[in-house]
Amino acid sequence: MSDDFWMSSGHHLLDHDAHGYLTVSDEFLKAYLARPEIKPPEDACAAERDLYARLLAHPRQDIVDADIAAISDRDGRENWAVFRRFRNLLLAHSSLEAAYLAQFRSKDPPLPWLFANQLTHLILRNALDGVEDPLILKTAELFFRRQKLSRRNDMLLLADADLVEDRQAALHASPLLAMFQDGGTGDLDIFDETTAGDYRRRSDAFDLVLDFRAKGAGRAAFARVMEIWVRHLLGISVKVEPLESVANVRFAWFVGLDQEATRIGNALWDGQEPAHHGRERILALYRMIFVEPHVMLERVAGEAVYLILAVDGDQIVHMKPQNLITGLPLKAD
Repeated sequence: MSDDFWMSSGHHLLDHDAHGYLTVSDEFLKAYLARPEIKPPEDACAAERDLYARLLAHPRQDIVDADIAAISDRDGRENWAVFRRFRNLLLAHSSLEAAYLAQFRSKDPPLPWLFANQLTHLILRNALDGVEDPLILKTAELFFRRQKLSRRNDMLLLADADLVEDRQAALHASPLLAMFQDGGTGDLDIFDETTAGDYRRRSDAFDLVLDFRAKGAGRAAFARVMEIWVRHLLGISVKVEPLESVANVRFAWFVGLDQEATRIGNALWDGQEPAHHGRERILALYRMIFVEPHVMLERVAGEAVYLILAVDGDQIVHMKPQNLITGLPLKAD
């Protein structure tokens, strides 16, 4: 469909339950089996080829320890063990959303970053279905794609970090070309009124740069995405608004939206000055208000929750959207 977006998420391979949540299909599991990390190489042993063939025919079939132990290649065994854990997580729950909540609320070892991002990509694509504003869709990429921060005039620009790194590698191989580029982002299009209409068509390229300046539309759109994410996964309505400064903010509760933001927030919570110029690394600050405060812990019911987004020392934004689920001051179910 011409108005579709993020086809690379694989959302079209999944089914929906009566509540609109995503449910696993055999086609979706087979698509994972086709990934290069799982598909046996040409020189794979007979045991790995046999396991692969059985799962292609019956992707929900049990994968027992003996199946993995029989694989001769160590990397192959590790890849299959990770795939089994991920697949079993999905099959053990009624929806991808339920699996996501169970994983991040548990004390189980964390999912590999690749799988966690793919789950986020899928769930967010589902949550954003029907959203027409392409700026909201663009800012939602922060949830599952690392971003590289750069500055140009009065703009704070966020570009897809993987794309920037690939382009920087190409520029390094061509010093003459590098003279005419700005760190791998110089000729990338900025999301604005002239490119917004083309977003859906090129959404899987992740090649539009987001203007994330203070008081800009990008920051407000990111607030809308956080509201949608919380409502979709938790069924809770919140209102999120961007703030201009951390000065004079009294934290009754805060959530760091990434590892660096959590470090900075912890220092501010303790009344200390964050190390490594922490305040300067705060990219954005938000205030979240619960529409129904009774769902909150009694000691902070009715208080604002502050959300911090930061960049690390390499000017990378690596958001952890699960923190919006696990870090909120909610009463126990």
